[in-house]
Amino acid sequence: MQKETIKIDVVSDVACPWCYVGKKRLEKAIEQWKGTPIEVEWHPYQLDPNIPEGGLDRDTYLTNKFGDLDGPLEMTERLKTVGKEEGISFNFGKQWMAVNTLPLHQLLHVAGEEGFKDSLKERFLKAYFDENLHLNNIEVLCSLLSEFGWTAEKTKDIIADDSIAYAVKQEIAHYQQRGVHSVPFFIINDKYGISGAQPTRTFLEAFEQIAPNSPLNEGESCDMETGVC
Repeated sequence: MQKETIKIDVVSDVACPWCYVGKKRLEKAIEQWKGTPIEVEWHPYQLDPNIPEGGLDRDTYLTNKFGDLDGPLEMTERLKTVGKEEGISFNFGKQWMAVNTLPLHQLLHVAGEEGFKDSLKERFLKAYFDENLHLNNIEVLCSLLSEFGWTAEKTKDIIADDSIAYAVKQEIAHYQQRGVHSVPFFIINDKYGISGAQPTRTFLEAFEQIAPNSPLNEGESCDMETGVC
């Protein structure tokens, strides 16, 4: 008997470009799907929890991670091409800054309690990868959250709340313990795993099958241990 709702848990990080691609492909699949209603819930992960509060500029971040800029810049060009196909304008210009995403996940955590996590996730991804906004700047974050009706005081209080930070870290640890090793990772009905930014058709096939336990072949993703995308 088919379940009344297909539940999809998505483990991802705002700092993961393939998570942005995967989000768009999943949304296309849901739009095309004519069957059982689908419910999506976003879960946090940090590819690099050691990024300092002040962030790292593009060249420093890429050089630290890859050893040089040639390979990473080639990768960003590929991402731009893939992004265009999904309606994403990836911008890896020199203004781009890598930030510690824990505060963003804290804000998303509360947004989830208030029912707009998906919209805020999309806004953060666009701000980070398209608009090159520095998401470690509290004033920038206050401005973004004002678009959703939050006061600057509320935004600052959430970021400063250690209990929310702890809850986020516990949720990250939960999915690590479940064996999620790269992001994005999609869990359908708590048993069917899809790793990476798979094509839209793969999601549609998964919606039709639902039952299998084995994960599909891996798609493009960001490695959790190395943070490499």
